[in-house]
Amino acid sequence: MKANKILIALSLFAVVGLTSCRDKFAELNMKPDAVTTADPSFLATRAMTLFETNDYLFWFYNQNYYYRWCQMGASGVFAEGSYGMDASVVHRQTGYITMLSYRNDINKYIADNEAPQYKAYSAMVGVLAIYGAIYAIDITGDIQYTEASQYRYGGPLTPKYDRVQDLYDLFVQELDEYIATFQDDSQVIVAKQDIIYNGDMGKWAKLANSLKLKIAVRLIDNDAAKAGQIAQGVVSNSAGFIDSLEDAFIFHKADASTGGDLAYQTGNEVSMMGASGNVINYMVNSRDPRVRFFYTKNGFNSKIIQEFIDEGKKDKLPPYVLENINLDENGNFESYKLGEPWCRYFGRPIVWELSDEYEAMKGTYFDYTDRYQLTVGTANKGYSIFSSLTEEMIRGRVDFTLPTIPGGPVIRDTDDVPWWGMYLGAGETNLYLAELRQRGAISTGSAQSYYERGVELSVKEWDFVAGKNKLPYYGQTWINGHKYADDEAGIELKEGEIATMLDTDGVKWDGSLEKIYLQQLMNFTMMPNELYATARRSGYPKIGSKYLPMVKFPKMELAGIPRRFEVTEPAPTDIMHDIRMESLKEQGITPGKNQSGMGFATSTVLNTERLWQDKNAPQWGSGK
Repeated sequence: MKANKILIALSLFAVVGLTSCRDKFAELNMKPDAVTTADPSFLATRAMTLFETNDYLFWFYNQNYYYRWCQMGASGVFAEGSYGMDASVVHRQTGYITMLSYRNDINKYIADNEAPQYKAYSAMVGVLAIYGAIYAIDITGDIQYTEASQYRYGGPLTPKYDRVQDLYDLFVQELDEYIATFQDDSQVIVAKQDIIYNGDMGKWAKLANSLKLKIAVRLIDNDAAKAGQIAQGVVSNSAGFIDSLEDAFIFHKADASTGGDLAYQTGNEVSMMGASGNVINYMVNSRDPRVRFFYTKNGFNSKIIQEFIDEGKKDKLPPYVLENINLDENGNFESYKLGEPWCRYFGRPIVWELSDEYEAMKGTYFDYTDRYQLTVGTANKGYSIFSSLTEEMIRGRVDFTLPTIPGGPVIRDTDDVPWWGMYLGAGETNLYLAELRQRGAISTGSAQSYYERGVELSVKEWDFVAGKNKLPYYGQTWINGHKYADDEAGIELKEGEIATMLDTDGVKWDGSLEKIYLQQLMNFTMMPNELYATARRSGYPKIGSKYLPMVKFPKMELAGIPRRFEVTEPAPTDIMHDIRMESLKEQGITPGKNQSGMGFATSTVLNTERLWQDKNAPQWGSGK
């Protein structure tokens, strides 16, 4: 994990399509020695800059479903529409195809130039391809992989679909081959071209080895023996696995001065999912510092609360705000019961639309007409009553406005910040190992040690990312020369907080799988695909849990909650029609006829017709 500037020759951007333009050069009658050959280091760097799984379209389309379906987020009240696909397009994970294309280009260069010393570049991009392919499989099951992006090198125009179970085996085999390459001292690497690990082959080997744990936990319900074999191989491999912040797969693609738009991930605004009240309660009760990195503070700092009181609108304050403050003898704000910053995080209630419960709390939690607004003179301002996911954690161009009273100064932070992304950290690997050890898949180590180390490293890694992304309130109480409320606290990790968290009832080790899975879910809060995959395979959050309960709605059967996205039937004129239909048939998946993506919006098909890796997993909310 390095902070690197992209130092790439201009030829990087010119070589991307050269290998596919061979025939065009021939038609122009160009001399072969006049054609620039793509350098493997440039190709690898370009692939790294294009690598992404949770991109803008993913956040625009998929994330909304993921958070709602496993109740790890709440944009409002729940209703039947919460469990259908109400968008006309669902973004598919196809980024791994781009990685395969670059890997194949590098392999072609190596073969044509008899240059095996550059295999490490192919291995780097191959690791990224497998990472993305695991995500794609989570969404759609069987994918095109072994024959994908091969046409320009003599492969088929209509590549086959590979089975999930075969791909998991292949991925492990390829990762082992990549590890051997990374450990080969004959490899030639230009460190500055590696924007992820700065040419450190030992860290690349750890990443490749760690990726196998993602496969093991996805296999364990279908082939426990194989999952155990893979996981045991990980812990005994000489390469090691990601077990520290320094080794984590966390990086940024460019600095502002060298990367342009690339430095910020995307300039497009994203509507962030609102926080689930149950999730926030669990995290705050557990004194989990990550609640501050993942979620925004609400708009009710002490200055705003006092202004409501001064304007005679104390009864207009959110009831949970009033319940969590102390007033002095004159009825003025004195202090927060929970203290800053814990007092500023509240989520939306998990309730069903038009239920008696919803009707009882509608005016308090879901009617914002004039309850949470202030008017001073002619100036009017409204204030966010709930927390939502922090947008700065997914893109670097977000403007923040500090809550102030109407007519007061407009205090804004408009600085663009090069974006840092979390992809795979030591928190994740250790929590996987805790699960695998507790389920008897491996015999090495202590489940408790893996668990506690996983929690500790997860908090530290996300604190690191929050700091790099310069979240509002991180490490400061001033903004553009203006002071926050006097009692406002920064959100950065404080001394002793992890130990306190590990000793709370909701986190303290007791040998239960529930706590391991809950901590995996917390770790994946800003990684919706992993969040969804973990909730789906584990059955958590669990109905009736005393820590983080899933709400069972009387009007919604658990079998009506989708476990995959809808797949629509290809057009008859699509050259892949027959191959795709055969793949769906083999998987037992019924394609939808409605090309708008709404064919199965109210049926149980998306729950009962499961992807291979999901066939033996528990139903939503059932736990293990």
